Amino acid sequence: MPPDDLNTPLGRDKPKKPRKLSVAAPQILAGLLGLCGLVVVGWAAFVNDPLGGEPVAVVATGLPSAGPTKPAAQNDGAHQARHDGSESKPAAASAASPPQTPAPPPGAKTITIIDGSSGQRQEVVVPGTRAGAAAPKLPVDRKLLETTRHGAIPKVGADGARAAVLYAHPRVLPANRKDFPRIAIVVAGLGISAAGTAAALSDLPKPVTLALTPYGADLPKLADRARAEGHELLLQVPMEPFDYPDNDPGPQTLLTTLSADQNVDRLHWLMSRFGGYVGVVSYMGARFSSAEQAIGPILAETAKRGLIYVDDGSSSRSVAGQIAGGRSLPFAKADIVLDSVPTPSEIDRALARLELTARENGSAVGLAAAQPATIARIAAWAKAVEDRGFVLVPITMVAMRAKSS
Repeated sequence: MPPDDLNTPLGRDKPKKPRKLSVAAPQILAGLLGLCGLVVVGWAAFVNDPLGGEPVAVVATGLPSAGPTKPAAQNDGAHQARHDGSESKPAAASAASPPQTPAPPPGAKTITIIDGSSGQRQEVVVPGTRAGAAAPKLPVDRKLLETTRHGAIPKVGADGARAAVLYAHPRVLPANRKDFPRIAIVVAGLGISAAGTAAALSDLPKPVTLALTPYGADLPKLADRARAEGHELLLQVPMEPFDYPDNDPGPQTLLTTLSADQNVDRLHWLMSRFGGYVGVVSYMGARFSSAEQAIGPILAETAKRGLIYVDDGSSSRSVAGQIAGGRSLPFAKADIVLDSVPTPSEIDRALARLELTARENGSAVGLAAAQPATIARIAAWAKAVEDRGFVLVPITMVAMRAKSS
């Protein structure tokens, strides 16, 4: 029978098509994130990890093997006793007054060790090494300090005390050596080169004077260590050379183009970098030291502060010595720059000339940079110089002698 086209609903005779799932990319991403969240929640609920994934470092403390286990056993016993109720009073007393832990020795470090399974923490003291031990500190006398806008700088005490005397390390010479020619060595530039600074402090004998640059790092600590090991200290003061600014000594350099007040203010900044020094030594400064109107106020300020002045010998035209004599300022000048040619053979020749100068004049001053090769030659020379009829002295034993003469 032919189909009744009028009574049959439209579309009933057409084949049905399968439905398609329309899933967008954001829905897939949301599903993945939800699955990750379920994994995290499940891990937190069923995995026993009291540290929650915190990084753990393993440190070798050198403790005996029975050490950590014994406190743990005691803790377990106390924990069990609390559950039983038989030892509640001792536990309460222990919680009320925890045992006193002695303070760790100087240089030691306290490390917290965390048990990965129980989360228990244990404090372990690790002794400090000799290399990491702090150097003994010699305090700077506060009575010889004046507060400025840059910091504390030296001054003469109310009782007339001077830094040049208080911080000096004079040698006590035997009677048969008091008239021997005196040689002072100044090694400058400490605080910049780590290798040179370390070599100077470890290899040079105590009478060698050390000059610290004002631009070094952690200068007060370096000054404390050098003084504790018996060295006299000088502060290097950068001054204008003839080829400035092509050759720039550094920030706060004293310049001939500045007024006296401006240069004195810069000097105060330099003086505030550390304490405990007996005087200042010029750095470069060939032009500055040859101009009386420039160097004069600096020498006056140095004398006012109770310090000595050392000319680094960079210029034969320096008038610092003449002005210092008129102001009764203890003064010394480097006779020979020992490492102007920084080779071992030339440094040895310069040291030989220094001996000759000392024998002729009664005293001599040598100046060198804090470089490992230079320090090695000076250290070797210093071991035998006194056997040749000289005495190695700090800079104040030459500068004070020059003032008195």
